[in-house]
Amino acid sequence: MAPEKTGDGLENYAFTVDGVDHFCELPENKNGSDRFSEEGDSNKLAYCVTDIPPWYLCIFLGIQHYLTAFGGIIAIPLILSQGLCLQHDSLTQSHLISTIFFVSGVCTLLQVTFGVRLPILQGGTFALLSPTMALLSMPEWTCPAWTQNASLVNTSSPEFIDVWQSRMQVLQGSIMVGSLFQVVVGFSGLIGLFMRFIGPLTIAPTISLIGLSLFDSAGMNAGHHWGISCMTTCLIVIFSQYLRHIAIPFPKYSKAKKFHTSRVYVFQILPVLLGITLSWLICYLLTVYNVLPSDPDKYGYLARTDIKGDVIGRAPWFRFPYPGQWGVPTVSLAGVFGILAGVISSMIESVGDYHACARLSGAPPPPRHAINRGIGIEGIGCLLAGAWGTGNGTTSYSENIGALGITKVGSRMVIVCSGFVMIIMGIFGKIGAIFTTIPTPVIGGMFLVMFGVITAAGVSSLQYTDMNSSRNIFIFGFSMFTGLTIPNWIIKNPTSIATGVVELDHVLQVLLTTSMFVGGFFGFLLDNTIPGTKRERGITAWKNAHQNESDKTLESDDVYGLPFGINSCLSSFTWTKYVPFCPTHKVSRQDNTPSSLDSLDTKTEPNNDDTHIIAGVAL
Repeated sequence: MAPEKTGDGLENYAFTVDGVDHFCELPENKNGSDRFSEEGDSNKLAYCVTDIPPWYLCIFLGIQHYLTAFGGIIAIPLILSQGLCLQHDSLTQSHLISTIFFVSGVCTLLQVTFGVRLPILQGGTFALLSPTMALLSMPEWTCPAWTQNASLVNTSSPEFIDVWQSRMQVLQGSIMVGSLFQVVVGFSGLIGLFMRFIGPLTIAPTISLIGLSLFDSAGMNAGHHWGISCMTTCLIVIFSQYLRHIAIPFPKYSKAKKFHTSRVYVFQILPVLLGITLSWLICYLLTVYNVLPSDPDKYGYLARTDIKGDVIGRAPWFRFPYPGQWGVPTVSLAGVFGILAGVISSMIESVGDYHACARLSGAPPPPRHAINRGIGIEGIGCLLAGAWGTGNGTTSYSENIGALGITKVGSRMVIVCSGFVMIIMGIFGKIGAIFTTIPTPVIGGMFLVMFGVITAAGVSSLQYTDMNSSRNIFIFGFSMFTGLTIPNWIIKNPTSIATGVVELDHVLQVLLTTSMFVGGFFGFLLDNTIPGTKRERGITAWKNAHQNESDKTLESDDVYGLPFGINSCLSSFTWTKYVPFCPTHKVSRQDNTPSSLDSLDTKTEPNNDDTHIIAGVAL
């Protein structure tokens, strides 16, 4: 994801670094344009991917990356709590929030150390929300009516605990089994086989329907008090769009300048966090002065901040999440197939993020072995997320990639610090409890912005296609419309699928109620069967827009090689050149690889280039 540009390039200096006399040039675009930076000094990075900034700068920017991902990470357990029947169990919600922060930190450290080795943060993925919510909406997993009534819920009763833990266990098992597919695809190098059939007309409906399918959740949360929700939305929009180029002076100290002020573009870096915090504070004041109703049956009650006030006192100061904390995972065949649809979408998104991250961090384009390793490590991350019980998986966070272009610090050591920050925050139980006290309408206001941007990010993939073509208009329109219509009809008629095989019925139920799968399937099928030129399909524009991988160089080895002397050990074995995820891996020109966009071309055309698809979606 590239940060937005203006003529004055203010966004390139959201964080200024004093006392730095070394700069790295961002890689130049061979096509004569640079999509990620302005001309002149704005092309320079204060720290490249392999540099190590001062410890205090690492900590500061690590916390900033954590706060940048805050909105996306915290939204996932809050949405899942509705399908898990946990609306009235704030303490368990706080445990889920702590767990997803902890696992995100662990997965970030694994990715930066042994995966693609770029400064890329890992966190929960919205791509898995659609299939998980589709699974939990099946008749056998629908929440009992009494769990929707706060007065009837006893959160410590064995009956209630069994209700939500049985649902979490089936999610855990399905995610763990589905993640094995990503592990195999990554470490075997099969990602190239998938990329040869996937183009913009497949990506656009798939990503867009992730956001559109969650409209009910956004509306339900915002509808508890539309005034508070609209205020939250307006604040986020003002901060992120109207005030993004306004710098706020902050006090700073350096040996050269002593105490002085430094300009920081806070509104551009943390618009979601600032919007939520300010709305949260206003709700607190309205609660203190009894402006909001205290009667649970009256409109606006859920905007109060004292509804879950006791959860902070009940939450432990320290709580270490561990695998199997919610019980032994169980596997649902229908859940596994649904998760697979989300996993494939997440993989495509991540491959694009790797290339965008490399450009913004001053690194050479990622080689095949690094991409294979990155996808494989993300699969392991999903496996760990399932084992720990987040109810979700992990993926690369595009919004944090954009932060690299803002801060001009591309060091992966900063992301390592951010990983440790997330682990620490996941261990402190009180922090997760505080987040659960955010009023429901405030969360709804955040969802209105977040899901809308996800939808638009998917549609933006169409910029590479010829949308004057009736072929492309038909494919995109039909894919989007069926992606909304079929799931809606299946949800309203759950008994309509009756093949006689119960397991098959469940699989079809989950897949056909997952908008992302339905829309992506029709986009994939029609784009690969209806005749069309490469330029018409958008493949040519993608090839011109994104740089292919460079030849193997010493710089590439420094960035993407394995740490702790593993590279030198592997180079002594000749068999490692046949292992797709080893830095010594050798490939032929005709090899179908993750960075081969030519595999999307028809077989009648020569393979003269070896470029790659970027399909990143970000807030």
